[in-house]
Amino acid sequence: MKDRVLSGMRPTGALHLGHYHGALKNWVRLQSDMECYFFVADWHALTTHYESREVIEQNVYEMVIDWLAVGLNPNQCTMFLQSRIPEHAELFTLLAMGTPLSWLERVPTYKDQQEKLKDKDLATYGFLGYPLLQAADILIYKAKYVPVGEDQASHVELTREAARRFNHLYGRETNALEKAQASLAKLPKDSVKRFEKSRKTYQETGDAKALEGAMGYLASAPELDALDRERLEGYFKGTGKVILPEPQVLLTEASKLPGLDGAKMSKSYNNAISIREDRATLELKVKRMPTDPARAKRTDAGNPENCPVWQFHKVYSTEETKTWVTQGCKTAGIGCLECKQPIIDAILHEQQPMFERAEKYLSQPKLVRDIVDAGTEKARITARATMDDVRSAMGLNY
Repeated sequence: MKDRVLSGMRPTGALHLGHYHGALKNWVRLQSDMECYFFVADWHALTTHYESREVIEQNVYEMVIDWLAVGLNPNQCTMFLQSRIPEHAELFTLLAMGTPLSWLERVPTYKDQQEKLKDKDLATYGFLGYPLLQAADILIYKAKYVPVGEDQASHVELTREAARRFNHLYGRETNALEKAQASLAKLPKDSVKRFEKSRKTYQETGDAKALEGAMGYLASAPELDALDRERLEGYFKGTGKVILPEPQVLLTEASKLPGLDGAKMSKSYNNAISIREDRATLELKVKRMPTDPARAKRTDAGNPENCPVWQFHKVYSTEETKTWVTQGCKTAGIGCLECKQPIIDAILHEQQPMFERAEKYLSQPKLVRDIVDAGTEKARITARATMDDVRSAMGLNY
């Protein structure tokens, strides 16, 4: 069985090349090796765009087309709409009942985003609580991995804390010890002895190797079913039954592609190139990029390290081209427009298969909705199963 991965994006505008190099290229790779769930985080978009719903309405399916254009395959991954699965909101509400307020206030991006988006009123419960909604998004699919950059790792850690607290509060079954012993009785006696020895070592010293070995054995033991494995994992760790498994961070390399001005590429900063930017606009944007201030005249020499265009060369250009740029810039052997042309050509080459894939879906919008509908139906089956476990653990099955 493949490990499950979950990630999502907010539909607040056209996706740009920063999204592609920072996340989507990785998603395309992951879909071949793992069970991938990718969702349109339209509820999350409301945390900052609750007064401009038309932005979200316009971009939901456009964003899915961008995903399909870069190479996501509906036969290899599940794409769905967050708002079509009310179980996300239910789990969010139930997690909120036992999550300390201080956990949300300490999330680094909470204050950072308030500073960056001063033009928006973000003194709302939805904005404060969005990391817990993210936790619900992840936990409801029992995802093993969440691909994020270092700046988002704190959100996954909050998710792990929320799962740990929930399992501690609600993972204790009635007669838990007796049930664990009944599951152990299915195993060979020698294996039980080794398991108990490793359990003692882990609980006394926190030995990671003891934990890894025991979990590996449980996963491969043919005598055990899924409930036995969950029960014995909790018994080994001293936490009871694991209802909501803790996900792990799958660190992705941050995008090395900056915005047109050298800052982080962002729609908000008006410095982005969209994934499906038309040729004329692309050429204009690149040609207008600022360059090394030292090159006020064509005959002035410059330094590539002081030029935003050089950062694009690092992503797109061959070693031969980068050598040509370095020498030409430092000697004024080439002009800035000449330097920019290989970037334009490289981006156009990168975009060509994206446009070709997108055309199929632009001409058949119903096909896009069918893909999302099928993915949403599949995702909801998984979400419902998790919520059955959650309600049962919390005593809400009445």
